[in-house]
Amino acid sequence: MTTRSSLPRLLRAAAAYHRTTTTTLLHHRHHHTITLTQPISLLYPHPTNLSQFHFFSTSRRVPTRAPKVDIAARARQMQTRRLWTYALTFSCIAGFIVIVLNQFQDQLVFYITPEDAINKYASDPSKNKFRLGGLVLEGSVNQPASSSEMEFVITDLRKDILVRYNGSLPDLFREGHSVVVEGFVKPFTEEIRECKDAKSVTMKARAWDCYFSATEVLAKHDEKYMPAEVANALERNKKIIAEEAKAAEEEQKAAAAIG
Repeated sequence: MTTRSSLPRLLRAAAAYHRTTTTTLLHHRHHHTITLTQPISLLYPHPTNLSQFHFFSTSRRVPTRAPKVDIAARARQMQTRRLWTYALTFSCIAGFIVIVLNQFQDQLVFYITPEDAINKYASDPSKNKFRLGGLVLEGSVNQPASSSEMEFVITDLRKDILVRYNGSLPDLFREGHSVVVEGFVKPFTEEIRECKDAKSVTMKARAWDCYFSATEVLAKHDEKYMPAEVANALERNKKIIAEEAKAAEEEQKAAAAIG
């Protein structure tokens, strides 16, 4: 055990060797540890004066209290974070659905009749890509000498539309039979409308503001090939025409009876 009388000797020895020395001192019945990182002779010119040392006591430690957590505020913060997360996720999903639907709508092609094509073009010329179905009007197939395109008329028995196609028609293509063409509704040009080689049977179709520019022609002999939408429209138009003819006949009979 180191006493006060031997302490100066130890301090002088530590200063002579100029090295780090750890000295354990007994002060007021408590053990204190001091670590010297420089020669003691330079730090303390009078090492015998023990009051100049600063002792770090490890025997007394005051426990630190953890800060009080506001549970309500933390719950509100977590709830707000969840709401923002849900809103952001919903916005991303909604945006993705809108983009997909727009792309799908651009690629979607509807089956329509000549009457539908004319009405749709009149209401919105920008939406002009369709699949047109109907019957090939008899006597309407023609290839004008001034053009490389074939032309014919598709009818739904109520309205006719002129179709122009640059290519060879299918082997099963026949006048009076069903046909489906895919392409675009376009406005008439003066050259097409006033074609010198046009057949008289196409004059009704040339009276409209638009014609159908086909990119593909599909044909079969049987009417079962026709899409359901077009077939239903033809059947409906047949009934309307029959009713109109019947009404006209009755009017003629009534007029004859009066006369």
